[in-house]
Amino acid sequence: MSEPSPYQQEPVCPRHPDRVSYVRCQRCGRPTCPECQRPAAVGIQCVDCVREGQKSIRMPRTQFGAKVTQGGRPVVTQAIIGICVAVWLVQKVSPTFSAALEFWPPAARSEPWRFLTSAFEHSPGQLLHILFNMYALWVLGQYLEPMLGRLRFAILYLVGAIGGSVGYLLLTSPQLDPASGYVWTPVVGASGAVFGLFGALLVLNRHLGRSSGPMFGVLAINAVLGFVLPGIAWQAHLGGLLTGAAMAALITATAPQARRRFQLPALAVVLVLLVVAASAKYAVTSDSILGSIVSLGSYWVCPIWW
Repeated sequence: MSEPSPYQQEPVCPRHPDRVSYVRCQRCGRPTCPECQRPAAVGIQCVDCVREGQKSIRMPRTQFGAKVTQGGRPVVTQAIIGICVAVWLVQKVSPTFSAALEFWPPAARSEPWRFLTSAFEHSPGQLLHILFNMYALWVLGQYLEPMLGRLRFAILYLVGAIGGSVGYLLLTSPQLDPASGYVWTPVVGASGAVFGLFGALLVLNRHLGRSSGPMFGVLAINAVLGFVLPGIAWQAHLGGLLTGAAMAALITATAPQARRRFQLPALAVVLVLLVVAASAKYAVTSDSILGSIVSLGSYWVCPIWW
């Protein structure tokens, strides 16, 4: 009967050379200590083989290219809400802070960031303004962010906000006050971006064959309120709605795997078109009118909310 040679080296775990292990990985055959063992369909595998195997497994994705995660939080939605609330609190303390970020068309010509920053501001004296917008954002974000993914959702919201500002710029004109000159009221609020999410939801649900019946009712009510109640910029609602719908149409058109590489460039085209539209509006607006508005300053103009 043969006996093991006293000179034969005992098998040790490659990751922990100080540990003897007679159990081997079913995939690579190397000795594997209890800490490095992972259950497999047959026997065990080492952590290195498990990691390599996971690389070859395709992560499940939604129809629009977003990774499917179990129990994932709408991080982008939460971040936007947090920023809006923080900005609103600062606005209540510093009126000059509000004036620097609100969308005021004459100032936005030389300060283009106002097209976006105004969507993170809300009327400091209207608690319902921010509450309504943040509630709508929370409801829509929980549905759209997992469907589109964080990057697409963030782009949809931000470009929708710009689309709301551009819509207000294109569909309004300054009012001539005999005593003061031309007056163009500034606007604040996230409604343009929220309506962009509404528009995207309608298009995406139609593509998926899902009902959007309740959304049509909400849109109809907001459309009527925009014309009935004073201080609501329906132009921004419409601009955001059309921008969001256009972006969602491009997302669905580029949803197949073969076209998905064109998705982000297509969304960038929407942003470029908004920039062109705003530039054209400024080009046809008389410099004398803009000059007289700018010379008045915005500190005395009460912003409307949307």
